[in-house]
Amino acid sequence: MNFFSQYALFLAETVTVVVAILAVLIFIISQRRKSVTAAGRLSVKDISEEYEQIKDDMLISSMDEVEAKQFNKDLKKQKKNEKKQAKLAIKQKKQQTKSSEQTADTTAVDSSAIEASNEPTQKSKPKLFVLSFNGSMDAHEVEELRQEITAVLAIIKPEDEVVVKLESPGGVVHGYGLAASQLLRFRTRNIPFTAVVDKVAASGGYMMACTANKIVAAPFAIVGSIGVVAQIPNFNRLLKKHDVDIELQTAGEYKRTLTMFGENTDEGRQKFKQELEETHLLFKDFVKEYRPNINIDEVATGEHWFATQAKDKGLVDEISTSDDFILSHLDTHKIISVSYQRKQKLSEKLSKNVVKSMERLFFRQGNGL
Repeated sequence: MNFFSQYALFLAETVTVVVAILAVLIFIISQRRKSVTAAGRLSVKDISEEYEQIKDDMLISSMDEVEAKQFNKDLKKQKKNEKKQAKLAIKQKKQQTKSSEQTADTTAVDSSAIEASNEPTQKSKPKLFVLSFNGSMDAHEVEELRQEITAVLAIIKPEDEVVVKLESPGGVVHGYGLAASQLLRFRTRNIPFTAVVDKVAASGGYMMACTANKIVAAPFAIVGSIGVVAQIPNFNRLLKKHDVDIELQTAGEYKRTLTMFGENTDEGRQKFKQELEETHLLFKDFVKEYRPNINIDEVATGEHWFATQAKDKGLVDEISTSDDFILSHLDTHKIISVSYQRKQKLSEKLSKNVVKSMERLFFRQGNGL
């Protein structure tokens, strides 16, 4: 009996381990499938009503009881009238469509349809599409920006406008080059496009901002830093001290200019410096093309300025916050927020805050723009 009881216990433990392993495997597979089938989600929201509600609440709070009661009564009447006008506009549009589909040889025509088609329809407000870009060093957020711009371009009309709330201290050249190219899709289609900076748009961030028709920045926002920086640690002397050799084989004279572990040469340093200067020249030419009124030699020194200073140098067109800019369009435009949310892996969620903290710590360091 002792043997059978021990065997049963062993079997139970084995089954438990197998079930646990299978559960882990099923969880991993399900997570992978989720990452494949649900890459992200586009969120489009009309935020005009939110701003209007805030405005109405503030007005009511400043009134006495009688005034507030009358205000609410008038507000309900106004909204009811707006709904009625909207329904009438839809009805008139349907009648116009029906009338246009009638054949040319039709002799009996509904007179009421003709009258309706001749009545002016209520013109809807133009839209102000609001996008946000909060960039990191590697500019991986450009994927979300690409999705948002593509969605807006699919439905935008000539009378509509776009505003991008931009925040970035810069980063890698190729990442911010692509981000700027994405924003140029608005410029090349002659769509009114404004970049608004509340905190910082420096280096690669400013490269993105200068693609806009107009740059608006908060008074103490940091802009500029039109320069290129690269720093590479070298451990060669430390390795030599511990008798560690590094063999680096390349095909091509300048396949590797500076290394982290090998012994760097003056020729390699000179070539690396030349590449930085060439990148800086491309950066300057890009800014000059889209901000032709600035003195590029004066501002392309790698320095940054507060927005109030930058306005005098032509780097910024207007001093204002993103909130005030959007509020200034509330009466004339329908405000539409557009955001694409990529589904993040668990490891990305855990490391996001750590990465952001490191970026703030090394704000003016790193490789690239």
